[in-house]
Amino acid sequence: MARLTFSLCFIGFFLCLIMCTNSVQGKTWCVAQSQATEPKLQQVLDYLCGQLDCKEIQPGGSCFNPNTVRNHASYAIDLNFQINGVCDISYATPAVTDPSFGTCVYP
Repeated sequence: MARLTFSLCFIGFFLCLIMCTNSVQGKTWCVAQSQATEPKLQQVLDYLCGQLDCKEIQPGGSCFNPNTVRNHASYAIDLNFQINGVCDISYATPAVTDPSFGTCVYP
């Protein structure tokens, strides 16, 4: 019984260690909610990119692909969050896992 308990604790610790390495300690991002509609995200994207430098999601930018409203909105939402500290939960959600991928590095 003691051996089984030790094994289960070790497996739990190992899984926690793996999951914790997928996030940057203390860092938070803000991305588009999965249930946010594309029209709402397009509205947010247009507004935010009128206020911020969204060059990374423009053609040729490191975060242009995939070329979707949701992807571009997530980048702009996080850019706004990093600069202004705003994560509006009506269309966005905080994330503790880095949403960066490939050559696209979120702020």
